[in-house]
Amino acid sequence: MAKNFAEIGFSSAAKKLQEKVGSRATYARMEAQTTYNGMSKFEQSFIAQRDSFYMATSGENGFPYIQHRGGPKGFLKVLDANRLGFIDFKGNMQYITVGNLATNNKVSLFLVDYPNKRRLKLYATAEVVELKDNPELHQLLDLEGYKFRPERMMVFHVEAYNWNCPQHITPRFTVEEIEEVLKPQYEHIKNLEAEIAELKAKLDQPIAN
Repeated sequence: MAKNFAEIGFSSAAKKLQEKVGSRATYARMEAQTTYNGMSKFEQSFIAQRDSFYMATSGENGFPYIQHRGGPKGFLKVLDANRLGFIDFKGNMQYITVGNLATNNKVSLFLVDYPNKRRLKLYATAEVVELKDNPELHQLLDLEGYKFRPERMMVFHVEAYNWNCPQHITPRFTVEEIEEVLKPQYEHIKNLEAEIAELKAKLDQPIAN
């Protein structure tokens, strides 16, 4: 059954603290009015542009564990308005996240767009799928040309999401993003170097008597 973000995120202790600082009335209205009807095209587009995300799980000992997942842009694929999926590649073989999911399939996902200072939080349940068990899903999630060994697949059944405020996000840029911004400067330098070479060639020509 779909829930809203506040219904999942606001524990009794959190609500008491909201009462204490005076924010409870505002969040109570949000809790009553907001319903989850699947991810909109905006959320889907945002997710499709990411090259990494963070995933939180909880172990049998009660401790949370956060893991970074990365890959080429769009490796976390939108399957439909309620599901995301990706291929889990072979790593250090600790299997903390997968082990946690064996006893508690609830996850929290955190996706950040650093250049534009935007972040999206999602609550979901995770389904671990072996590669051999669903060839069609494997083909759908496959990343052509990505040279890492796939180990399993994960499908997230999204239950709620929320956009976080942009405060305290330090803008960071990938090499690809920086190169794109610098393209005009590179082209300008290239043209200047060509002009300089042409002028030098003219200066090196002997002066006619």
